[in-house]
Amino acid sequence: MTVGAARRAAVLGHPVAHSLSPVLHSAAYRALGLDGWEYSAVDVTEEELASFVEGLDESWAGLSLTMPLKQVVLPLLDHVEPLAGVVGAVNTVLFQPTGSGRTLVGANTDVHGLVAALREGLGDRPVGSAVVLGAGATAASTLAALAELGCTAPTVLVRSLGRTGGLQRAAHRMGVAPRFAVLDPASPLVAQTDVVVSTLPSRAADPVADALTVQSATGASGPRGVLLDVVYDPRPTALSRAWADAGATVVGGERMLLHQAAEQVRLMTGHVAPLAAMAEALEAALAPSTARI
Repeated sequence: MTVGAARRAAVLGHPVAHSLSPVLHSAAYRALGLDGWEYSAVDVTEEELASFVEGLDESWAGLSLTMPLKQVVLPLLDHVEPLAGVVGAVNTVLFQPTGSGRTLVGANTDVHGLVAALREGLGDRPVGSAVVLGAGATAASTLAALAELGCTAPTVLVRSLGRTGGLQRAAHRMGVAPRFAVLDPASPLVAQTDVVVSTLPSRAADPVADALTVQSATGASGPRGVLLDVVYDPRPTALSRAWADAGATVVGGERMLLHQAAEQVRLMTGHVAPLAAMAEALEAALAPSTARI
């Protein structure tokens, strides 16, 4: 049975053909009976974003944004929700009708996705310490997620301290106090902390994985905390495999993707997302190993 009027939504980015968002959102629409809803992937560059958004009609319910559009969209919005504002990144645009047209609202569901994914691995355990690998937009969302979980002073390990300005400003807006240091793949901090979140690009964390493997081979203490590697291409990543081989808990990056998409579905449709149906569709899309970010 069809529920509600026909609406449209899409994920925008450049490149974007690899996105799994259409799989997740389309599965949600089917499970919810939203037969008139459509969700697609549209390749849009930074330069094209303003004209693309301006050309959307009243049938559009919302947009998902991936890189490099999460900051570029900010000047185009009528309202930015507080969490997205302090993080400095919008991955969700909602089209809300008003008497004179519509209001564009920017939100961030990446933080929700990170918190929900980490809680799957943590259970009831508290987060006393944490390490974040990387300093990009996802790292900013990670700082907000860790603060929600009770850790306001994580360590951020980066390849270049000169590229941390944006993240430091975001941390200041959030009221958190991370410590920044240059990433040493063999840093004992990685193995000794309660939570590690890697936001590094695909394969960039491989040297950390190699160091963990060497440490295990020499009898050194392995990791004891929960790892969330937001990348899952290949699946598992080298870091996830080394972590699991040491007997520690790994949460796949696809779980963050799932939970942030579920929150987008709720915001765009007004319905509680059918998480089980979305997870089943995601697993089918990823099997046997067709992982995409």
